[in-house]
Amino acid sequence: MIVALLAIVVGATILSGLGLIYYDVPRQMSAQFRSYGANVLLTPSGKSDMKDSDIKKAVSVFPEDKLKGYTPYRYENSKLNNLPVSIAGTDLSSVMDTSPYWHISGQLSDENGNALVGKKLAEQFGLNVGDSFSLVNSFEVNDSTEMSDIPEYEIYTDPETGEKFCDHMLDLKISGILETGGSEEEYIYVTLDDVSSLMLSSRGCDIVEVSAAAGEEELKGYLDEINRKIPSLTAKPVKRVTASESTVLSKLESLVLIVTAVVLALTMICVATTMMAVIAERRREIGLRKALGALDSSIILEFLSEGLVLGAVGGITGSVLGYLFADCVSMNVFSSAITFRPLLVPTAIIVSVAVTGLACLIPIRSAVDVDPALVLKGE
Repeated sequence: MIVALLAIVVGATILSGLGLIYYDVPRQMSAQFRSYGANVLLTPSGKSDMKDSDIKKAVSVFPEDKLKGYTPYRYENSKLNNLPVSIAGTDLSSVMDTSPYWHISGQLSDENGNALVGKKLAEQFGLNVGDSFSLVNSFEVNDSTEMSDIPEYEIYTDPETGEKFCDHMLDLKISGILETGGSEEEYIYVTLDDVSSLMLSSRGCDIVEVSAAAGEEELKGYLDEINRKIPSLTAKPVKRVTASESTVLSKLESLVLIVTAVVLALTMICVATTMMAVIAERRREIGLRKALGALDSSIILEFLSEGLVLGAVGGITGSVLGYLFADCVSMNVFSSAITFRPLLVPTAIIVSVAVTGLACLIPIRSAVDVDPALVLKGE
């Protein structure tokens, strides 16, 4: 009986532990995938810019516990040392919420006048942390162009065409060098105020990156709601992130289900063989009871009751050990504690009792088939 109980405890432990992992894997994996960047992009539906009010309305669709952060970007072209460069105005205080994979040498400063320079661009121009430089925005001017609002500029005339151009400059200091191994290293990142000051316009953003902890189907529901409520915006998933997340989750869930099924089958076999041994040892007792007039139903009820009690005790013990097992796995794999689900405790007990009851059917049938005359004769 102890061997049968241990088999049930082990089975219930793995069952409840894998059950907790199965239901908690999406949350854990979603948190891990957020380190690979945003999984939602917001873009203008037409040629107009995105308004701040529309962006906030779109972001509010995501529940607070699901939204990890959002970062707006405004892209412009400028010049550095008379060479064209790409700049991105953004909210540098929130950029790490959507791009936690960014590696920054120096520091990330969200103050106006500071810049984050991509590694490739820094190597091209020989820039280092702490260096100062000036970005230039060139545009054509004429006699009617209002220049009083431009704080620092130079006007020159094209010798071939005679057209006048103005170079509006923005002085910046490098607070950090960005290294990602991707296209981000080819940009200069500044605050939205600085890019508006350089371009002499305060237009809206070109794109907004959103990081939300949600599965593929759940995320699709949020995006459909945004597209329906805010026609001026288009919300779409970052497929390379959401597709990878969905694939990994489906494979992990399938693995958990297969292992659970195998463990339940092995538990049934172990309990069945152990109960067969128990009944074989008690054949004389069973034969004597039947000779004294015991009904088959009473013998069935006795052994089935023993099996069900074992299943209940094993299920209770296994559900406790299963939580400890799942928490240990979660801490080692995801570095995060498992979320306890009370519903899995009665589930583990019911499944353990059911498995034990099924495993006892064949041994109980052999107990009923015992012939009292043969057993009591010693055969």
